[in-house]
Amino acid sequence: MKLLLPFITVSILLFIGHYLRLHVKLFQKLYLPSALIGGIVGLMVYQTCKALSLHNFIIWFDGLTLLPAFLINIVFACLFLGVTIPSFNTIIKKSIPQLGYGQIVAWGQYMVGLGIFIVIIRNIWNLPAMFGAVIEVGFEGGHGTASGLAPTFEMMNWPEGKDFALASATVGILSAVLCGIVLINWAHRKGYTYRSLQIENIPEDETIGIIPVNQRPVAGYLSIHTDSLDALSYHIAIVGIAVTIGYFFKEGLVEIIYFLQAVTSHAAYTTILTIVKSFPLFPLCMLGGLVVQLFAQRFDTHQTIDIGLVRRIQNMALDILIVSAVAMIQVVIVLQGIVPFTIMVIGGILWNIFCLLVLAKLLLPDSWFERAIAEMGQSMGVTATGLMLLRIVDPDYKTPALEAFAYKQLLHEPFMGGGIITSMFIPLLGIGGIAMAYNLLYVSIIVIIICLSILLLFKYKPLLFNCEQRK
Repeated sequence: MKLLLPFITVSILLFIGHYLRLHVKLFQKLYLPSALIGGIVGLMVYQTCKALSLHNFIIWFDGLTLLPAFLINIVFACLFLGVTIPSFNTIIKKSIPQLGYGQIVAWGQYMVGLGIFIVIIRNIWNLPAMFGAVIEVGFEGGHGTASGLAPTFEMMNWPEGKDFALASATVGILSAVLCGIVLINWAHRKGYTYRSLQIENIPEDETIGIIPVNQRPVAGYLSIHTDSLDALSYHIAIVGIAVTIGYFFKEGLVEIIYFLQAVTSHAAYTTILTIVKSFPLFPLCMLGGLVVQLFAQRFDTHQTIDIGLVRRIQNMALDILIVSAVAMIQVVIVLQGIVPFTIMVIGGILWNIFCLLVLAKLLLPDSWFERAIAEMGQSMGVTATGLMLLRIVDPDYKTPALEAFAYKQLLHEPFMGGGIITSMFIPLLGIGGIAMAYNLLYVSIIVIIICLSILLLFKYKPLLFNCEQRK
């Protein structure tokens, strides 16, 4: 029953979310994912049952709290599986402008969040320094990262951080879509887009989320004969191996630090051990997936890892993660801090809009709006949100925005948006407090200045070179 009831609850909520997306015009216009809609429905039902003390219904939701922190490991383990890893030089050459801009957007979320916390919030409300990272965790990281960091928040004695981060991720997706549509209409009127698909002309199948029968793509290819092993079972095993490698990465680090602490008896290892123990597992699962993929590229002559099946596993895990994470947000906790939370979220939204309206045109070499709108969607919601907004302004992918965005993700994801940097900030702030908040604010500003300098040099280098030649 402990497994059956959560399974039934998640299944019902996902179906309700899909049904509402199919029939409610508002949800279609907002392009809200069905999993998010189902999660919001679950949240309302769960909170109502709690308020009315309907314990016979509450038990249907109890197991949902365990799912997100587990499923995020699967989501990240799948990131590189089935993807042909290009050479480092190819990635750098094709992604420099997009990568630099993406880093500015992401580090700016830290800069704004920590800045607001230091200047305003800590002087009025009794909140830990980790509150300053809520924007980046929720916006850039999304529901998966917020859920995956739940054990870290608990180890840092602020379990409420998970609920603020999940609420931030929910607001981020809604804001990305609403602000994105408004900005797309503005850019179309100004003539900034290469070719914009009018909102009212978007095919109905895209808004309702149903692919027409004669246009349905292949979900994946079977690489294993069923009489040997079902192909989906094989790919689940591959994902499991990637997670296993990530698990042993973390356990190995812990054991190494234990050994060094025993040998040297240095006090610094106590702090390092706390950071490593509180470091979430999912970024290491991503590295585990990279190890498996590199091994497969070198030794798997039969090419048995199919990216289509890997994406089905990843997307299924992400859908279940979102619906369960949103349904279990502790609304009371968020309402208690609604004023500082609102200030923080507004600051994050304004920063992303500023980046698109001001920095993108200044820094990006070509198709600046297409590149920037995709980045805005991804940095406030999920990758699918960014691609959806890009699809509206560049329906035939005639600009280099899609390719640049895809290559950028290969270097951006391992560090930001749930990667190593995102995962490190919470334990560092939890241990270092306000002093660490100042240090990380300075680091964020320095990184932004470096990225700005590189992008300006990259964009205007030909002009500078010609000036030197004329002299």
